[in-house]
Amino acid sequence: MFKRFLSFTKGYRILTIICPFMVYLDIIVELEIPKAMGRVVDLLYTLEPGSEASRAMLTGELSVELIKMLALCAVTLIVGYVASRCSAIASMGFGANLRRELFNKTQDLSFENINKLKISSLITRMTSDVSQVQGVYKNTIVTFIKGPLMLVSALTYALEISRELSVVFYVALPAIVIILALMGALAVPVFKKMLKKTDEFNGVLRGNINGIRVVKAFVRQDYEKSRFAKVNEEVMKLNIKAQTLVLYIVPAIMFVIYGCMIFSLWRGSDIIIGNPAAAIEGTGLTVGKLTAFIAYITQVLSSLMTVLLVFVSMIMAKASIDRIGEVFKQEPAVSDADADSSLKVENGEVEFRNVFFKYSKEAEKNILDDISLKINSGETLGIIGGTGSSKSTLIQLIPRLYDAAEGEVLVGGRNVKDYTFQNLRDEIAVVLQQSVLFSGTIRDNILWGKLDATEEEIVSAATAAGAHDFISEFEKGYDTELGQGGNTVSGGQRQRICIARALIKKPKILIFDDSTSAVDTATDAKIRAALRGEEYKDITKIIISQRITSIMDADRIIVMDNGRIHASGTHDELKESSEIYKEIFVSQQEGVLAQ
Repeated sequence: MFKRFLSFTKGYRILTIICPFMVYLDIIVELEIPKAMGRVVDLLYTLEPGSEASRAMLTGELSVELIKMLALCAVTLIVGYVASRCSAIASMGFGANLRRELFNKTQDLSFENINKLKISSLITRMTSDVSQVQGVYKNTIVTFIKGPLMLVSALTYALEISRELSVVFYVALPAIVIILALMGALAVPVFKKMLKKTDEFNGVLRGNINGIRVVKAFVRQDYEKSRFAKVNEEVMKLNIKAQTLVLYIVPAIMFVIYGCMIFSLWRGSDIIIGNPAAAIEGTGLTVGKLTAFIAYITQVLSSLMTVLLVFVSMIMAKASIDRIGEVFKQEPAVSDADADSSLKVENGEVEFRNVFFKYSKEAEKNILDDISLKINSGETLGIIGGTGSSKSTLIQLIPRLYDAAEGEVLVGGRNVKDYTFQNLRDEIAVVLQQSVLFSGTIRDNILWGKLDATEEEIVSAATAAGAHDFISEFEKGYDTELGQGGNTVSGGQRQRICIARALIKKPKILIFDDSTSAVDTATDAKIRAALRGEEYKDITKIIISQRITSIMDADRIIVMDNGRIHASGTHDELKESSEIYKEIFVSQQEGVLAQ
């Protein structure tokens, strides 16, 4: 997994290397500042008010030391800026690469994988989890490198100044480690709970936004507000709990740092007062050296705190890393790795040979049970059956959205597994009952079927789908913006745009999954008439519908019942031979007569 995450630094590795180099320069300069400060304090300590010698020193040696300090501070500012900028760009690039690969991975996953991981969880992993890992990466290339180097270097300098005062570190260092370990142990489980609750939060939010029309239609706004408020408050409480634990860290560590300073000032003053001659001669502890020692205390303990905080954030980020890793470890349940890339679909013949199917291997009952069916190229097949009879599941096996558990599905005389996804799905167009449109214009959405289609082809497909007339009524025609999910047009209009998108593709197999359910019967009849025309006569058409009028002209109709083919024949034959078909026909005819 480490090797995989390392690959996401591609394109930003030079900046990643520059960061540690800048950090090293920054440490060298920062370590010199306390020394310079100590020298300035010692010089000030020797000043005598009104003395000409003291005045000369102010304009001479002291001025040089002050200028050196100013220069060191300027270098620290510049080096720190470069390091911070490089780390920011490198971490943002790392995050962008990670999100892109994570998104690409989800595009390769099958429906079975996506159902297992859940869409709301995938969204959280691509946003919150990636941000968490990105933050750790940034801290690692700067803070995690700077911290140990500064810790060791500052501690070495402090020991050079006074070994006696340095005993303070024997207490301070373990105290800080214990504080951070304790806080980390308490905070990590809370962060894990928070991530799971964020998944739930995204699920509620996504469901509400996608179903906002239903919410309004059933006047369920108050219920949805209450449901959202509940999960939102739970996320907030977990956030507060986790952040509160982290917030305790800084005050606790600052208490240790200030305690060390107080001890050093008390003990250092005692040493200086006890041996003033050595202090004056510079052979022992001086006021300046004590000042530098206190500065090193801050650097040592702050560096340790920084290192351990990054370590704690790494532990907290492990949950995010594991969740992202879970996506990358997913092997698509449906793969074309063994397919022949040179194999093309020759015609629209479809055959099911003793096909069984269930959505998970653990399921006891099959969704499709021993399906054997052959559809000739250019034939129009109607499929009808009650809700839950597995009509949609059957046709999803043709483009390999799922794979059969047993048996074979053949297209153009070859097993669908022999084709690459590209070659197979290029020759199949599916129009779903749930019309899915994307942000952009009507033209953009129709061109999904054929990116290089001419204006004539666009109009022809839209006309056959019964969409050209209403599109022409828009002020901007085909350049009308559809908005998010096509929310600027009606359900029937969305369906017709989706049909046009499929027709312009000119596939060998065209599947309608109850895709005219929101269209009136007159428009439905016009669409069926267009499909019987010369332009589409060689296309194999599979029409799933709840309305008999939508399939009654089909060359053949199959009746599905409980995952099996109950009956097969023409409209007239099924009226006589199939009780299920006859019952549906009679009920729908009675409905028409009642109107």
